[in-house]
Amino acid sequence: MTLLALETSCDETSAAVIRDHRILSNAVSSQIDLHAEYGGVVPELAAREHLRNLMPVVQTALREAGVTVDQLDAIAATQGPGLPLALLVGFKAAQALAFVLQKPLVGINHHEAHLYSPWIAGSPPVADFAAFQPNVSLIVSGGHTMLVHVASELKHRVLGSTLDDAAGECFDKTGKLMGLPYPAGPEIDRLAQSGNPLAYEFPRPLLQDTNDDFSFSGLKTSVRYFVRDRPALLEQTQTICDLCASVQAAIVEVLVTKTIRATKRLGLRCVTASGGVTCNSALRRELTRACAARGYTLRLAERSLCTDNAAMIGILAEHKLAHQTAPTGLDEDIKTAWSLG
Repeated sequence: MTLLALETSCDETSAAVIRDHRILSNAVSSQIDLHAEYGGVVPELAAREHLRNLMPVVQTALREAGVTVDQLDAIAATQGPGLPLALLVGFKAAQALAFVLQKPLVGINHHEAHLYSPWIAGSPPVADFAAFQPNVSLIVSGGHTMLVHVASELKHRVLGSTLDDAAGECFDKTGKLMGLPYPAGPEIDRLAQSGNPLAYEFPRPLLQDTNDDFSFSGLKTSVRYFVRDRPALLEQTQTICDLCASVQAAIVEVLVTKTIRATKRLGLRCVTASGGVTCNSALRRELTRACAARGYTLRLAERSLCTDNAAMIGILAEHKLAHQTAPTGLDEDIKTAWSLG
């Protein structure tokens, strides 16, 4: 099966071609530079850029894969969750293409696609579902943080999610307080490598709670007060590095502790992690250490597949079709708040 997938849920325009669990191409056009001056994604601008970029990105994906439109057997696209205007661009384009080609369409929940992205690896990337194990999956991105019990292929339940600020939002908002450019997460990661994570003590919200939910608004507020009360310290480069390392350590400790705790409670032996924040070097390092100490198998999504991308959308869509999942109706609408239930 040869499948074209589209992803436009936020600020990346992406198209990918999938064939028999193999990623033939994965073209991505990022809008980071456009939104940087606003300190965050502006939905109207994101939608406009998707309209401008979608066809060139699709053409690039098809060209790199050596595939023509007539060779496609199916179309997939992110149906939700995401920014309404952004989702509309990709999903409606996919519906139109499926209608013209008379091919099945698969609408994908991009959080569900994140769940299975850790099973994609290699060069060229191939999805190895034969190696699948029941696992606790940590999805940690800009606007979402959640723990999911993946009991079997295509069967899962959410254990806990963010109650307010997600981990990625906390990185960006605390970085903005420190005067760092958007997106602040990668910059905090870079500066933290020269900092002392024990320099400042910040709260670890809900760390001792037995539930699997997350909350990072209290940590963000603590950093706000720190910056307000010590403005002179922010003029020192080492202070910024120490502050980044300390904030990062607090976020990572909560994510790792809750993930390992849930895995132990459920009696599982496998942990997966995906989403944009999974690119963070400290999170990858500490998850690796924690799992190794307990003999758990750890599968981290490849960095290129952590942020929103069409490759993971296409891999999941192909897998669903192989398991006889019914195609998505060509008259269906986007699902902006589609839960991972």
